[in-house]
Amino acid sequence: MADRMTARGAIAEVADAFTEFPAPDGVHKENGPLDWPGYDDSRGRAMERTGEQESVVCGRAELAGRALVLISFEFGFLGGSLGERTGDRLEAAYTYAREHRLPVVSLIATGGSRMQEGMRALTQLQRVARQSTLTRAAGLPQIAVLRDPATGGGWATLGAGADVVLALRGAQVGFAGSRVRPADADPVAYTAESQLAAGHVDTVVRHGELRAAVALRLALLTSGAAPGTTPAPADPPAALGRTDLPATGWDAVLRARAPERPRATAYLDAYFTERASVQGDRCGGADPGMLCGFGLRDGRTIAYAAQCGTATRPSGYRTAARLIRLAERLRIPVLTLVDTPGAANDAAAERVGAGAAIADLFAAVADCAVPVTTLVIGEGGSGGALALAAPDNTWATPDSYFSVIAPELAAAILKRDVSQIQATADDLRPRPQDLVELGVVRGLVTP
Repeated sequence: MADRMTARGAIAEVADAFTEFPAPDGVHKENGPLDWPGYDDSRGRAMERTGEQESVVCGRAELAGRALVLISFEFGFLGGSLGERTGDRLEAAYTYAREHRLPVVSLIATGGSRMQEGMRALTQLQRVARQSTLTRAAGLPQIAVLRDPATGGGWATLGAGADVVLALRGAQVGFAGSRVRPADADPVAYTAESQLAAGHVDTVVRHGELRAAVALRLALLTSGAAPGTTPAPADPPAALGRTDLPATGWDAVLRARAPERPRATAYLDAYFTERASVQGDRCGGADPGMLCGFGLRDGRTIAYAAQCGTATRPSGYRTAARLIRLAERLRIPVLTLVDTPGAANDAAAERVGAGAAIADLFAAVADCAVPVTTLVIGEGGSGGALALAAPDNTWATPDSYFSVIAPELAAAILKRDVSQIQATADDLRPRPQDLVELGVVRGLVTP
């Protein structure tokens, strides 16, 4: 279990300066909308115990020279539960963020909706969801930090609905709180680490890392082009591997498959001075073979989605599509690195929608209103590679290839003998210089 902080303790850990918003005006019935016996007394004791007037503290903050709206939950105030007055404060905070064009960071520690207010409390989730949606439509980033616990409606709105989700190590995270889970439920499933593995959290951080982690993501996500403008495209990375061109198609295939060839991590490390990952498809999957995130290059932010040379899983395609759509909304250009023998085609991949995931990525790239730049750095295997490629701005390294299908599979489909695989590779014309001649790529990159 993660160490529990107060709302103001969490604010102090993240912010350099903080100015609390005044409590919104509002008339609320004594003992709440249900006239719950003793509810006002419970609220009074919570105020005395925590020094807070409600379960959230909202205000304008500064972090590393950047202004933001900060929302912090006080779990000691009735379990950080959401009631009507909580909704008033959250709505006011989001409205301020849109009026002043500020990002929103939520430090979440809540057990869910406030039972003493019944359905009036539960409907605050709709209210919060609308405010989050309006803020998303305004092109403003939302970052969630999951403290302990982050459960119920707070997780299902402010938490899971954020653009980027950080979680404190060991925090309880899940829709079901500890007192309402099935008796035989595995408690490990309701942890930040499990949510990371399942693709619902972007990263898990320690307390001492939190300020730097939030500051980096704020810097990256708030550096997009001005509203109404289109950012300049990302330059393709320089080649890191061999610079001589392959003599034959089969030679191109062997070079791209060589274990010593530079992979995505080497290209990302050389291209960016800093980067922060975006992980998971938010549908229960995370593919380690698809690296996604935002990086800093020459003072500006560029989003990236990079294949790592493995067969890409459906969760990888969905994560890339999520990344591209977020970059588009924040007006940040995109760089994609193609390197896969093809899409994963095992039974497990088919069951979780390989075709639909690839189709959605094709659509995300085709619809993207910000420039997408692609570099083929290794294997370009069929549609599983093409889905990540920009239709009019794809480049290739000298040690890469791109093919409608792997030569071994092409020979099998054409009923050619295995002795004809190398000749089939030549027939496919997958060499980088062939791709330039065919108009598939714009050109070849140099060191």
